[in-house]
Amino acid sequence: MSRINTNIQSLIAQRSLSNNNAQLNKSLERLSTGLRINRGGDDPAGLIASEALRSEKASITAAIANAERADQVVNVAEGGLQEINAQLLELQSLIGQSANDAGLSDDEKEANQQQIDSILASIDRIASTTTFNGNKLLNGSFDFTVSNQSTNLSDFQINTANLAPNQNTDVDAIITASAQVAGLYLSLGGGIELDDNADSVFSFQLAGNQGTQFFSFASGATLANVADSINTFTEVTGVSAATSGDGIVIKSTEFGSDQFVEIDIVDVNGQTGSGVVELSSTDNNTAGTAGGQRTAFLVATNPIRDVGQDVGGTINGVAFRGDGITASIATNTLDLSVTLSSDAYESLGAAQLFTVTGGGAAFNLAPTVSIESQVRLGIGNVGTRFLGNQTLEDSDGNNYSASLAALGSGSNLNVIDGNLTDAQTVVNDAINQVSSLRGRLGSFQSNVIGSAINSLSVTLENVSAAESAIRDTDFASETAELTRAQILQAAATNSLALANNSPSSVLGLLG
Repeated sequence: MSRINTNIQSLIAQRSLSNNNAQLNKSLERLSTGLRINRGGDDPAGLIASEALRSEKASITAAIANAERADQVVNVAEGGLQEINAQLLELQSLIGQSANDAGLSDDEKEANQQQIDSILASIDRIASTTTFNGNKLLNGSFDFTVSNQSTNLSDFQINTANLAPNQNTDVDAIITASAQVAGLYLSLGGGIELDDNADSVFSFQLAGNQGTQFFSFASGATLANVADSINTFTEVTGVSAATSGDGIVIKSTEFGSDQFVEIDIVDVNGQTGSGVVELSSTDNNTAGTAGGQRTAFLVATNPIRDVGQDVGGTINGVAFRGDGITASIATNTLDLSVTLSSDAYESLGAAQLFTVTGGGAAFNLAPTVSIESQVRLGIGNVGTRFLGNQTLEDSDGNNYSASLAALGSGSNLNVIDGNLTDAQTVVNDAINQVSSLRGRLGSFQSNVIGSAINSLSVTLENVSAAESAIRDTDFASETAELTRAQILQAAATNSLALANNSPSSVLGLLG
């Protein structure tokens, strides 16, 4: 080399050393932070993808925390309901004890009533004080609110209704099959008129879904006598009777396909009348007239049975499950049951039931915030005025409504001088309500919250693995790069030293 103003070899060595230093620094940074991407310049596309995945991880983590919090909320509610259920079982025991009228003194009945009053107060206290993080769970605060309730509806229970913000949901039904009781018409020609044998009786065995009873009637018994005798055993058989025309209409006391009325004619002895007549399959208030629906007494050698029918149709375009006069659906967005009034279950066609306007305990169980991600759970009021609601009949034949609160002192169903049969009916219904609510909460925990946590946890693992593959340092590869950078840096340093010394050879030309 004979030029000294510009040392090209030195410049090349400096550039190489700078590049090697940069590569060494980058390897040291990746190894010390554990991240392959520390800034946008490391991998612009990878940075965008990894940040999106990190955002998704944060959302999934929050959703898991939400699901775990929802599980804790349900646990608190379940604890309150469990204690209420224990109190109801104690009520059931006290009513049974009080029914042993001849074996209890007045003082003992008074003591039982005092216990019942205390239990009712405890149930109301639990309902109003069961809270989670300041939110009351069992006082109806998390029940759904509705408007425009139709007269076609006698009762309803909303379990789930996913609502968009500021949006209502109309609940419409189309009835395609009416609910029917089971029933038969016993045509007796106006009364019991048998042959001349003084020992002759007209006898038959009557069965319903509650049980069976045998009846025998002698000449001279009126239609009213027959109906009254059958109604005496209504609680035993599950059927009731009423006079109609020249005979007796016998019907099940409830609606639905699990109800039946069966008559087995045992002794005829000349009884007049058309025999056993089936009711119309579409109208349980009308006797059938088609062939095969009328069976004369003398040929009624086999039991004749009629079965009830469940209401059928759709709610909001989804075929509902009918159970007597109750219809229920369970979809991702709507889970409810409705009990129809006579105007609805006897008439075919469309019926607007109500509008869900809000309410429910809302839980967000997915990474996104949307109507699909939220689950709303309805938790009704479990106070004594809202449990065991029944329509009962007093001694004068008048209907009245009663709830669990009616078991209190001075009310219709107290154990001192009240109707204990009706009291037990109310308590049984209250137990069923609480058990049903506990079952719904348990199903929500197991099938909704539990599955959500499991699914989200698996998703979190997979998203974390994807984000790690893009962003994290591969130590095996990076340590090899570090070794390479260190060797190149040392070589470049030595090369620069040689390049810097090379111009000194020009001094030999100057002698």
